[in-house]
Amino acid sequence: MTDALRSFRLLFRWQYFQMRRELPFLIVIQVALALGIVYGLAFLIPNIDPRTAAYLATGAPTISLLIIGLSSGPQEVSRDKLSGRHDYVAALPVPRLSLPAARLTFWLLVQLPGTVLAIVVAAMRFNFALDVSFAVIPAILLVALSGAAVGYGLGEVMRPQAAAQAGSFLAILILLFSPVNFPTERLPDALQSVHLVLPIKYMADLVRWSLTGRFADDIPLAFGVVTLWCALGVASCWRAALRRP
Repeated sequence: MTDALRSFRLLFRWQYFQMRRELPFLIVIQVALALGIVYGLAFLIPNIDPRTAAYLATGAPTISLLIIGLSSGPQEVSRDKLSGRHDYVAALPVPRLSLPAARLTFWLLVQLPGTVLAIVVAAMRFNFALDVSFAVIPAILLVALSGAAVGYGLGEVMRPQAAAQAGSFLAILILLFSPVNFPTERLPDALQSVHLVLPIKYMADLVRWSLTGRFADDIPLAFGVVTLWCALGVASCWRAALRRP
């Protein structure tokens, strides 16, 4: 256990030093994305009712959490594979899961500043009273970890070019065709069926419910589905980490 924690700490520092020049840019981009979602979507909807305001106020941090994990994660793993860095780290004498754990923790911490800012700005922009529950911390952590784990898992199991394209496709899917900023019933029946399996709808439900106490159908189901997808993402990372280069 001591060796595993030491390896995790060293790899986390290595990840930080690898990304420290890009880190301010990543945080600024995420904050800009959160603010853009809050203000940009408001331009499209001139007359916002309380329900719409609730969806926009809670949808902005949800999208911010998901895009950084599902889009940036695969792209980073793809760069590592193409540069040879991925095989180099896999050959180091450290526990096989230390690198995925360090990277998932790093991306989780990167996501949090933009998420908090998005919530505050959205509430101020729409003059919407939030009813924050104690479940907000586990809900946001679970959503962020699930997005990062699935994104990292995609980067591990797919070829670099395919993983980068998948990350871009997921970003478009989340922004335009997912019930995050609007109710599920607005989607065509086919897309509603797809989102019964995908975790995005349930992630949005968790964040929305933990911040407002409303506008969510089945919270235990949402926790179960998101936890399942999180486990699948972590399992993909586990399997890839146990492979020898």
